[in-house]
Amino acid sequence: MKKGKIFVVGFGPGDYEHITKRAIDALQQSDFIIGYKTYVELIEHLVTAKSIVSTGMTEEVSRAQEAVRQAEAGHIVSVISSGDAGVYGMAGLVYEVLIELGWTEKEGIAVEVVPGISAINSCASLLGAPVMHDACTISLSDHLTPWTIIEKRIEAAAMADFVIAFYNPKSGRRTRQIVEAQRILLQYRNPATPVGLVKSAYREKQNIVMTTLAEMLNHDIGMLTTVVVGNSSTFFYDNKMITPRGYQRKYTLGEEKQPLRPHQRLKKEAEPWALDQETGIAATGYEELEVKKQVPEQIVPKKSSFEMATLALSLVTKQVQPTPTFIEQKMEAIFEVAVSPGVANKFFTPEQMRTLADLTGDGTMEYTPDHQIVLKIPTDNPQQIVERLEEVDFLVAPVGDVLNVKACDFCYGEKADSIPYAEALQAEFGGMKLPKQLHVGFNGCGMACYKAVFDDIGIVYRKSKFDLFIGAKPVGRTAHAAQPVVEGLAPEQLVPLVRQIVEEYKANAHPNERLFKYFKRVKKILNFDYVDMATKIEIEPAPCGD
Repeated sequence: MKKGKIFVVGFGPGDYEHITKRAIDALQQSDFIIGYKTYVELIEHLVTAKSIVSTGMTEEVSRAQEAVRQAEAGHIVSVISSGDAGVYGMAGLVYEVLIELGWTEKEGIAVEVVPGISAINSCASLLGAPVMHDACTISLSDHLTPWTIIEKRIEAAAMADFVIAFYNPKSGRRTRQIVEAQRILLQYRNPATPVGLVKSAYREKQNIVMTTLAEMLNHDIGMLTTVVVGNSSTFFYDNKMITPRGYQRKYTLGEEKQPLRPHQRLKKEAEPWALDQETGIAATGYEELEVKKQVPEQIVPKKSSFEMATLALSLVTKQVQPTPTFIEQKMEAIFEVAVSPGVANKFFTPEQMRTLADLTGDGTMEYTPDHQIVLKIPTDNPQQIVERLEEVDFLVAPVGDVLNVKACDFCYGEKADSIPYAEALQAEFGGMKLPKQLHVGFNGCGMACYKAVFDDIGIVYRKSKFDLFIGAKPVGRTAHAAQPVVEGLAPEQLVPLVRQIVEEYKANAHPNERLFKYFKRVKKILNFDYVDMATKIEIEPAPCGD
């Protein structure tokens, strides 16, 4: 089989003039383009791919998995990111997915990361020259990083007087993070510190605001905004944000003739603040950052180079240097699993509840609308957790984009004729990995009081036979019931028919494509033609584009 290839393409801000030639070449060579739908729209006119797969926000992992799947099938795939793919982009996730599969560069599919202009660079060019000194980027999205870690990074950058570019500062649901970031910065920075807000750099709706640290929250900030916070020397001039590079100490800016010639500027006497290369000591009085602590009574010379550096730092800052501790974020393993008393059973036993409390410990338990409790348990031994849950007769299922059988309580077991069929569906399909989470609703009588007809696949037992529904839109203001496709299905035909529907969906649906969206796109599942069941009343679109 022909070997496929993955390009991980950073296309910069989004306009044609700022995308590299290599990025355009990679896009035009590709059979598949995979990316967040907003980014796909920005580069759609540049590509000739036979298939474009666009997904929603927070679905980065599935995009990486789909790219690997297509490349392993021999296709050339471009996974796209705005800015640079290696800066909060898709490059890392693609490699993580490959590593999980045992990929090696020598034997596996080819991977090429195509660099692009990151937001800190494109936004800086529009603001003036704010990133002329030491700078850092911090993403305020706590989707994949604990907020407590982000807080520490903001504080460290604020204390060290870095120019800071905040990515992902705010969204519809995440509104507090930028407020907390400002609060931390104000502990270390002057409220008048220059701040630049750049929205949609080099795109049609570009907007640039020059403001201050104290006033920044009075302006519109969203997911498409990059917030650039200056350091203690940054200033505004003629609607430009400028950070000096420190040349005011090496040159006399503004004079026609510099007092030092180029070959003299790096001489020792021209840089009195620099670290002495022989003694490891730097003269004090030139630093702007001050931390008031007690001066050490006596400093004992150390022998190692690291201890000598600590000594030098003590002399410069006139403070006792504590024994250094190296920061290392522990990678904690969290096991996620869903449990229920059974397909038809809705009653928990005291022993089951005690087991949940005992196993969860410092983790969490969340009851869901899917008739399951989702556990998130810190552990290095998930198999032991599963065994203990099964010992008390829990039905254990994976979490995520899997098939879940949601049955009614069969009137507390009084209408039990169809229970074996619900259990057969669970035994064959429960926990099956799919492009998107899929619910099979099962009701034991024609009342359908557990609303099976509002699940992706709805099954209703009536007069000793089954009625089958597919393609409900279960969420949103335009939610609607599934389309009835079969009435009076013989019981022995139920599992084979569901198997055919699920197998077609699994093989052909796009990543994160719900069954109703797949049905609407392909217009036919097996021999069932799509019928639009959506409301005919015009409804204003939701902000998320659903």
